[in-house]
Amino acid sequence: MPGRRLLAAEARRGRVAVATAAVAWSTAGLGQRSLGVDAATQVAGRALFAFLTLLVIVVASHRGRAVAAFRSMGRWDVLFAVLMAIASGTFILALNHTTVANVVFMQAAAPMLAGLLGWLLLGDVVTRRTWAAVAVAIVGVGVMAGASVGTGPEATLLPLLMTTAFAGNVVIARHRREVSMLPATCLSQALVVLALAPFVTPQAAGGGDWAILVALGIGQMGIALALFTVGARLLPPAEVALIALLEVVLSPIWVWLAYGERPAPATLLGGAVVLVAVGIQATAPAARTPPRGDDGLDAPDLADAVSPLPLEGRP
Repeated sequence: MPGRRLLAAEARRGRVAVATAAVAWSTAGLGQRSLGVDAATQVAGRALFAFLTLLVIVVASHRGRAVAAFRSMGRWDVLFAVLMAIASGTFILALNHTTVANVVFMQAAAPMLAGLLGWLLLGDVVTRRTWAAVAVAIVGVGVMAGASVGTGPEATLLPLLMTTAFAGNVVIARHRREVSMLPATCLSQALVVLALAPFVTPQAAGGGDWAILVALGIGQMGIALALFTVGARLLPPAEVALIALLEVVLSPIWVWLAYGERPAPATLLGGAVVLVAVGIQATAPAARTPPRGDDGLDAPDLADAVSPLPLEGRP
């Protein structure tokens, strides 16, 4: 009986943590719409404060072995960081060219695209349920992409690049379970800052802009990722995926309430189709996964949690 109560308490903690992370992630569009600086400064500014926050989390979670965590990173960790940098950067860039709904609905298709990439590149066995989810997701993404054609290529290509990069991260997380996600994600934000440093205009940012960038970097990226890491370890992956859909649902609502931004009917239709695909995949029976290799570090890892859903630890 005490054991059941303990498990129930842990599940409640996990649900609160994942839900809080999803709500934090859903504010990205709201924050971006409030900024008055150019796109490069938006991306680099958020990445700077996300890097500093994640660095503190890595140092705290590795208990004195943070340097070893970074030095032990291999080529797969670096590839994960590069792809995460692309996903993270193009996420904010995409928000400058299309609606929040279009970006987050496209992002929700990443797990299905990851299944397709795993089959194409690594010969993964794909179940009928996953094939069905992939087919449905492709239809939904196609509907949204078609709706964005008239607004310029960036409105379609940037969300697709973001989704593809994150899908690559999901594949790495599934197949290279020794990859330590927190140091790699921390490195990804440093790469974003370095790549965009020549193009930023910090002198153009006012006090309000800096406050939003700090909030996005610390709360919407860093702390949300930490909460998600904790919560995802306490819940089944399918439940994590379903709770995290709060981000997809809430993101368009915030900008609609604050700025009257109404997504096109085709975006809503395509997004609904993608959510059906996510539901098909998320309600699949849990697959058994091999135990993670011991890398000598005690930090929490995201590999178990990444596979079923988008991480904005995500872009």
